Amino acid sequence: MKKLMKNHLSTAALALLLLCVADLPGRSEVQYAGIAPNQASSLRTIIDKRPVVHADGIKFGAYDPHGDFGAQTNVSTEALFLPWEDVDLETLRVADAYAQARGRNLLITVEPWSWDVDWRLTSEELRRKVLRGDYDVNMRAIAQMISQLRSPVIVRWGQEMEDKSGRFSWSGWNPADYIAAYKRMMDIVRDEAPGTELMWSPKGEPGLDAYYPGDDYVDLVGLSVFGLQRYDELAYNKHRTFSEALKQGYDLVAGYGKPIWVAELGYEGGDAYMRPWIETATLKQSAFPNLQEVVYFNDRDVHAWPFNLGRPDWRVVESLAAN
Repeated sequence: MKKLMKNHLSTAALALLLLCVADLPGRSEVQYAGIAPNQASSLRTIIDKRPVVHADGIKFGAYDPHGDFGAQTNVSTEALFLPWEDVDLETLRVADAYAQARGRNLLITVEPWSWDVDWRLTSEELRRKVLRGDYDVNMRAIAQMISQLRSPVIVRWGQEMEDKSGRFSWSGWNPADYIAAYKRMMDIVRDEAPGTELMWSPKGEPGLDAYYPGDDYVDLVGLSVFGLQRYDELAYNKHRTFSEALKQGYDLVAGYGKPIWVAELGYEGGDAYMRPWIETATLKQSAFPNLQEVVYFNDRDVHAWPFNLGRPDWRVVESLAAN
């Protein structure tokens, strides 16, 4: 197995863990008629767009490979992404120490592939090998390492499984196959690291219910909520708020009666677009009584968005990656 080498691993970035990002070409999209670009609405003067963390609001966490939230004391969760191939699992100890020093839990998203696109299997090859048990050893190694960590851990495996964009190799599988794979992986986690919480994490699209693995395999439900001004203008012909972007997914999963997180949050646009997101993301709202925490994705997106919008930069402070 090829190993992912990490040089000059900083404590703040932890490699936090590990975001190997590949520039992917934008797909050709139908150019729907939406709001024409408006210079005034796109005016950007906000330097730091991190969400306001309300004292009486819901909890806040971050995936933070740049360390922008390192000194912030009201962060409950340190999130990281982990491929199950081509990775040095000892870096999890660094993440654990970082979280322990700040009194945070760890949310570990295990992605069942390699981040090296040249090493990735096709969706069908991956499905067949996972169900056959070929990757049990990979998941068991991760779970065994988790059992040695001191921080409370939540495992999120194979996220956004109902997505139809082709972004992830495991998305769009036959629901029964996905459920069998999810249960197989989470059984290994339970066997090796008892007490670890399990997060089932759809994107929030219609049809997600077919992929629900059952109450016994879900401690938390995690959704993905992103707001990109120009995308909203083209796709929805309006600017969506955080609440509007969350509502569809929340309503689809609320009936399970599980605690709900926004496991990935990001927004980008002009001041007028972002300010409502900044101010309301951690605000308790009566429409979302089961929402417990939001986790900000503090980096540039890994994939290109539709309408040739490229890879949005969700980072809370301007980064060179956007230039």
